[in-house]
Amino acid sequence: MRALDLVIVFGYLAGVVAAGAFFARRQKTTRQYFLGGRQVPWWAVSASIVATETSTITFVSVPGIMFAREGDFAFLQLVFGYLLGRVAISALLIPSYFRGELLTVYQLLQTRFGGAVKALAASLFVVMRTVADGVRLLLTAFVLAAVYKAFSGGEELDAVVVGSVLVIGIVMILFTFFGGMEAVIWIEVVQLGIYILGAIAAATVLLQKIPGGWEATAALGETYGKFQLFHLELDLTKPYTFWAGVLGGCFLTMSTHGTDQYLVQRYLCTDSPGKARAALLTSGAVVLLQFTGFLLIGLLLFAFYRPFETGAAALSGDRVFPDFITQHLPAGLSGLVVAAIFAAAMSSSLNSIAATAVSDLYRPAVPDRSDRHYLDVSRGLTVLAGIAQIGVALSIRQSARSALDTALSIASLLNGPVLGVFLLGAFSRRAGTPAALAGMGAGLAAVLALRFATPVAWPWYTLVGSLTTLLAGSLAGLASRKEVEGVA
Repeated sequence: MRALDLVIVFGYLAGVVAAGAFFARRQKTTRQYFLGGRQVPWWAVSASIVATETSTITFVSVPGIMFAREGDFAFLQLVFGYLLGRVAISALLIPSYFRGELLTVYQLLQTRFGGAVKALAASLFVVMRTVADGVRLLLTAFVLAAVYKAFSGGEELDAVVVGSVLVIGIVMILFTFFGGMEAVIWIEVVQLGIYILGAIAAATVLLQKIPGGWEATAALGETYGKFQLFHLELDLTKPYTFWAGVLGGCFLTMSTHGTDQYLVQRYLCTDSPGKARAALLTSGAVVLLQFTGFLLIGLLLFAFYRPFETGAAALSGDRVFPDFITQHLPAGLSGLVVAAIFAAAMSSSLNSIAATAVSDLYRPAVPDRSDRHYLDVSRGLTVLAGIAQIGVALSIRQSARSALDTALSIASLLNGPVLGVFLLGAFSRRAGTPAALAGMGAGLAAVLALRFATPVAWPWYTLVGSLTTLLAGSLAGLASRKEVEGVA
C-alpha cells in the first residue's frame, strides 16, 4: 500500500473517533445513551441493521465460501431463511417491544417470568455477543496482516495481527464510549455506503483483470458448478442445504433479530412498531442483494486466481480477498477497500452489552441510584466489554476454521434457548419461572449435545435449542400446575 492508501485508512479511523466525540455532547441520560432518544429515522435504523448483519464476516468470509472449489450459491438458502424470520418477527414480536418504555428486550421476560429468567437470558447474550464480535476483530486483523505482507514482504504476521486487533478495538471503544447508540447507528449508515462502494470498486477491477471478463468467469463457473443454488438433500451434517437454510436460518434470525439486544435495540431507537417493521423488512431485501454480490465477488476471485491450476489453492477462504485487495488494487482503491473492511468491523455491540449488563443485571442488584450513576457505569462497562472482545480475538487468532462458521455457530448455540423462552412466554400460559428455567436448561443441554456429540451442522442449533426450550418448559408448566391442583 502506498502513502495515499494509508492516509485513507487512518483518516477513516480518525473520522470514526471524531464522530463519537461529536455525539458525546448529547449523551446526558441512559435513555439517550442507549436509545438515541427514540428519534432515529427508520431508514437509518434499516441501514444500521444491514451494516450490523453484514460486517467484516460478510466482506471477507462470504467471498471465501464461493472461492472454495466446492463453493456455490448455496449460502443464499440461509438468506431465504433470514427473510422468513424477519416476517415472523414483524408479526409476532415487534408489537411487544413498544408496550411501555423498554431499554432492553430482556425486560419483557421480567414481566412474564421474573428476574431470574431475565438475568439468565441477558447473561447468555453478553457471553455470546462478546465472543462473536471478537471474531469480527480478528478478521479485520487478517486484512492488516495482508497489508503488511504486501508492503514489506515480511512473513512474520502474528505481531501485525495482534497490533491491528488492538488498534481497531481501541477505536471501537472510544467512539462507543463517547457517542453511545446514536453514534453507532449514524456511523453504521456511513459504513454501509463505504463498504458497498469498496465492494463495487474491487469487483470492477477484478473484471478488468480477468482475461475474457464476465463471459470467461461465467463459463468457468458453469464448469465447476458455481451457479447451483438449491441443495434439497436432507443431510443434517451440511450447513448450506435448502432445509437447513430455510428452517435453520428462519429460527436463527428470529433469535438474533427478535430476541438479541444487539439488533432489537436498534428498533427501540424508533418511535413506533410501524417504523421498526419498515426498518427490518427493508433491511432484508438489501441483505439478500449484498450476499449475492459478495458471492459474485468470490466467483470473480475464483476466476482470477484459478486455484484449480495454481498455488493459490493454498490461500484460505478468509484471506483470499484481503490478498487481492492489497496486492492487485491500484493506489487509492486499495485504501478505500481496506477502509471499507474496517467500516464493516466497526458495527459496535459494546453499547448493547452495556445496556443489557446495566439494565438487566447491575440495576436490579444496585437499585435506587441516580440516572447519572447508571450512565457512568454504562460507560465503564463499555470499556470492559471492548477489552473482553479484544481478548477473544487474540485468543483464537491461530484457528484454521472459517470465521463465518465460528461466529454463526456460536450465535446458534446460545440464541436458541433465549428464543425458546420468548416463545414459551407467548404460547404457554401455565409456565412460570421454574418451568422457564427448566426449559432453558434443557434447550442449552440439547444444543451443547448437538455441538459436541454429533456431526449436525450449526444452522440446526437454534431450531433445536428453541423448540426444546419451548417443549420442556411447557411440559414443566403442565406438571407444576397438576402438582398444585393435586395438593389443593
